[in-house]
Amino acid sequence: MNHYKTQNVCSREIRFDVENNIITHVEFVGGCSGNTQGVSRLIQGMDVEEAIRRLDGIHCGPRPTSCPDQLARALKQYKAQQA
Repeated sequence: MNHYKTQNVCSREIRFDVENNIITHVEFVGGCSGNTQGVSRLIQGMDVEEAIRRLDGIHCGPRPTSCPDQLARALKQYKAQQA
């Protein structure tokens, strides 16, 4: 299980698993439960690059980031560590 400490959002951490470049599990710690559960379920089974493409750059109100954007950042960090 991978762990990513979020910044500037309501959630505190994102936990996720990837197998063969496919996201198999995502869990947000904290944040808006309904929204984070929805994002988690929608991207399970998705290719890492596709998830990054879809989530990267999403803002939450005036914040320059969001929980989905933080997940994209977590996945980018994961990819960099795998290289």
